[in-house]
Amino acid sequence: MSWGTELWDQFDNLEKHTQWGIDVLEKYIKFVKERTEIEISYAKQLRNLSKKYQPKKNSKEEEEYKYTSCKAFLATLNEMNDYAGQHEVISENMTSQITAELARFVQELKQERKSHFHDGRKAQQYIETFWKQLEASKRRFERDCKEADRAQQYFEKMDADINVTKADVEKARQQAQIRHQMAEDSKAEYSSILQKFNHDQREHYHTHIPNIFQKIQEMEERRIVRIGECMKTYAEVDRQVIPIIGKCLDGITKAAESIDQKNDSLLVIEAFKSGFEPPGDIDFEDFTQPMKRTVSESSLSNSRWDGKSEPKPGSKSKGKLWPFIKKNKLSLKLGGGPEDFSNLPPEQRRKKLQQKVDELNKEIQKEMDQRDALTKMKDVYIKNPQMGDAASVDHKLTELGQNMEKLQLEAQKFEGWLAEVEGRLPVRTEQSRRQSGMYDTQNTSAVNNCAQDRESPDGSYTEEPSQESEMKVPVTEFDDEFDDEEPLPTIGTCKALYTFEGQNEGTISVMEGEMLYVIEEDKGDGWTRIRRNEDEEGYVPTSYVEVYLDKNAKGAMTYI
Repeated sequence: MSWGTELWDQFDNLEKHTQWGIDVLEKYIKFVKERTEIEISYAKQLRNLSKKYQPKKNSKEEEEYKYTSCKAFLATLNEMNDYAGQHEVISENMTSQITAELARFVQELKQERKSHFHDGRKAQQYIETFWKQLEASKRRFERDCKEADRAQQYFEKMDADINVTKADVEKARQQAQIRHQMAEDSKAEYSSILQKFNHDQREHYHTHIPNIFQKIQEMEERRIVRIGECMKTYAEVDRQVIPIIGKCLDGITKAAESIDQKNDSLLVIEAFKSGFEPPGDIDFEDFTQPMKRTVSESSLSNSRWDGKSEPKPGSKSKGKLWPFIKKNKLSLKLGGGPEDFSNLPPEQRRKKLQQKVDELNKEIQKEMDQRDALTKMKDVYIKNPQMGDAASVDHKLTELGQNMEKLQLEAQKFEGWLAEVEGRLPVRTEQSRRQSGMYDTQNTSAVNNCAQDRESPDGSYTEEPSQESEMKVPVTEFDDEFDDEEPLPTIGTCKALYTFEGQNEGTISVMEGEMLYVIEEDKGDGWTRIRRNEDEEGYVPTSYVEVYLDKNAKGAMTYI
């Protein structure tokens, strides 16, 4: 079926239909363009989402990603980033393969359509002009025929009239002949134009217009085919990224399957294990008669002073017995902890020291590699002086040597602390747990050296004096509570067994053999509150004093 034969008289409708077809094509282009914008926006949002939940470098979050569940989440974020990249690929391919191509095709289609309909209008105008010419010739032939008839009738009338002169009759006859000749000429012209018009009209409706309409039909069919191809491309662009998106999803699934709850549990142990032994059994203490009481050397008071816990939240001494613990935590947050990590429990301290030793060894190895490379360069310069001056490398080699020496000294220092900590973490037996193991009444030298070792005689860890100078943080919570309380009554006396230098907030210094008043006994946290005079009072380790309580208060007791 051809538009040229079937729609020969539908020029205007074809013009409207082809314009509608171009509008449909432009609408599809707009649809694809908006889809590409959605894909770009979606990809951007996915990338921002992935970036938002990425761990920040050198932060606590980065340390948390050692757990398998956090590693799986990190892998999910990375896969989502790749997933977003595939949506960007969809947008790029749709833009290049559909939007840009169709935009060029539409421009070409408009030009071609304009050319075809221009030719159609030109042919239409020609046939219409020829029709008007034919009509004019026809009217002229009709007019000449009527004029010839009137001239003939006038001649016959004059010829029949006897009163008319012969000259007038002759004149009327000649006029009739002229009119007849003009009618014959008009007839011949009209016949010629009519024949030509019929020929041109047949050519117009059977040749020219069908050819033009056929080209318009072919143009419209190409448009239809092209939009179908673009729809296939639209689907194919999506289909091409499906395998890669599938790999991203497989990566997320694989990451989820790699989560190991047992491994995460072990990591928690490694992260928080203190290295302390659990306390042993507490000896029975008989209060039926006045007597001196000896606290079990492995009692909770000693183990709690091993840096593991603070006073119970409901205890009266909250904020007083451990004010320096708060300072330690704050100073650690501010980066003011001791260099040897002595503020940490043994196991955590060992891990930190081992980590520091490993870092120093890596730096030493890096310096050695640089030194070896410069040594080789110097040898090359010596053998080939034209390549460079060997003396120019000496300064750098000297600098590397000094850096290595400093790093080695630093590593030896930390290795010594590490050896010290590892020596303090023996496998303890039940018998050793029943003994304090850290205090010997016969060994006075160990007592005298407790400040250097940062250990009290009962095995607890105390702070170095340098910590107070490194980070001065006022603990107003303790000071306010301490100042607002009414003076406590004396409940007994005590004798200092060893010298204790109270360098932390809330503690008090005592000399060996000094007698003092007891105003608050040990609550189970390893500290006793004493008073020297009305203005001086504070806490000392219970193991440093021998306490005698008044009988009317709690009965006579002795802490050793």
